[in-house]
Parts: sequence; structure tokens; C-alpha cells
Amino acid sequence: MSVTDRWVDLLDPTAEELSEQVPSSIHARALEQLLAPSTHDDEPRAKLEGHGDYIFGVLLVAVDVPDEDLVFYQELNLLLTRETLLTVRKSPPDGRPPYDPSPALSSCRGLDAIGMVVYHLIDDVTERFLDLVDALTEEIEELEEGIDQWGPDRVRRRISDLRHDMLNIRRTVSPLRDAVRQVVDDRIDFDGEEVFTRDVELNFAAAYDKLLRATDGIDLCRDLVAGARDYHQAKVANDQNDVMKVLTVIASVLLLPTFIVGLYGQNFVDIPELHWHYGYAYGWALILATTAAQLAFFRWRRWL
Repeated sequence: MSVTDRWVDLLDPTAEELSEQVPSSIHARALEQLLAPSTHDDEPRAKLEGHGDYIFGVLLVAVDVPDEDLVFYQELNLLLTRETLLTVRKSPPDGRPPYDPSPALSSCRGLDAIGMVVYHLIDDVTERFLDLVDALTEEIEELEEGIDQWGPDRVRRRISDLRHDMLNIRRTVSPLRDAVRQVVDDRIDFDGEEVFTRDVELNFAAAYDKLLRATDGIDLCRDLVAGARDYHQAKVANDQNDVMKVLTVIASVLLLPTFIVGLYGQNFVDIPELHWHYGYAYGWALILATTAAQLAFFRWRRWL
């Protein structure tokens, strides 16, 4: 039998369509999960569970949309029996495209065991997570370049969005990694009967290694965003210090002229310069001279 004969793929199936494909022993909760629409971000969590004569799994793929600074999730449920694989793809909300299994299907060969077909499917999902890490790295580089150009509100909003996205992605990758680890450790079977041969388990080990790399990449991205956040906060503090420095210099420069004006504005008759012909010019000269002296002193101390 070819892979296409053993792999049934459904997109947003109805209860009637699904009942024709699932085994009669399927648990009600698994059936409810297969029929539930995809309405949440990183829920339900990725998993692979053995249920006697079938294996039920949930896969989530995080997809980055750079033009919209958005990450959305594609949900894929699978039900594996000894001879067949049923996948149920769910359309994400807001009209986003569902998961496309064609790359995984093209990787399969006609005589592949059904466990190997599942490996190709999960391997495609792990590759997409690695691509996602690369996309996140590019977005972080864009953020780092934009910190000096964008407004503070935009920078803070972008940092917050990236941190939130990476937290959800981390919460998506970790359960998938643990599920793949179950296969590597041979902890999933059909009522004690082996599901995945040793060769398939070795391939799953390669997929597990990719998920470890994806996890490390996401942790690195989080560190890079934290560094960008610290730089932004330091830049904001430095900008505030520059503003305070300018205001302090202005206040200091105006201090002596204010003192001079206040001195000669006192209500005393016997102030020598009051009746002097050059008194007004003298007052201005004194103000300008003291101001220039202060500015020269500030520049000498490199405060300006």
C-alpha cells in the first residue's frame, strides 16, 4: 500500500466525516479534541498518548508573520493505528492558513512503515520551529536597529510582543520535545506491542535533537530581547539625563542674571548705579559677562 492509501488527511471535518475514519474504541475525550475548533494560541499542549490499539497526538506549529509582527498557531491532531494514520488539520482563527502536510508527504516513500510516516510528519514540524527561530532572530535584529530610530512607545510594545510570543513558543516546543522523547525512550506502544522500530526511533532521536536546538535558539532569542530591553532602558535613562543636564545648565546660567536683576531691583535710594548714566549698560554688560563666564566654565568641565 502506498503512503496516500494509509494516510488520511482531513481539514476541519464534521462529526460524520470523522466517524467514518476513527476506530470504534476511540475515547470520547480524544474524539472531542478532534472535533474542537482551533480557537486558542498555544493550547492545547502538544502530546503523544498511547490508548491501547491507537495513538492519539496533538501537534502545534508556531508560524511567524514578519510583515504583521505576528505569531499564530496551526493545530494538527493525529490518530495512529497499526496500519493507518489519520491527521485532522484545523483552520486557525482570523482566516489564517492551516498546516500544510505536503512537505512531510513528499518526504515519505511508498514502502515506509506507518511509524516512519509519523516521523516525517513530526520532523517537518520540528524543521518549521527551526525556521521560526531564524525568523525571530531576524526580527530581533530589526528591533536592535530600530531602538535608536523608533519612538519609545513602539520599542516597548515590540519588546513586549516578542517576549510574549517567545514565552508561548517555548511553552509549545517543550511539550512536543517531551512527546518525541517518549518515542525515543520506547514508552509508547499498542497494548505492549512495539509501534516504532529501532530505525524509526533513531530518526525520532534526530527530531528530538532538532527540538533541543530550537529550545536553545528560543532561549538565546529571549536573552537577546532582554539585552535589547536593557539597552532601551539605558538609552531612555541617558536621554533623560541629557534633558536634565540641559535644564540644569539653563537654570544655572539664569541664576546669576536673576541675582543681578534682583540686586538692582531692591527698593533702596542709595544704590550707586541707579543714577549713573551708564548704569543700564553696566547691568547688561555684567549679565552677559557672567553668563559667558559660566558657559565657558561648563564647557571646560565638559558639562556641555
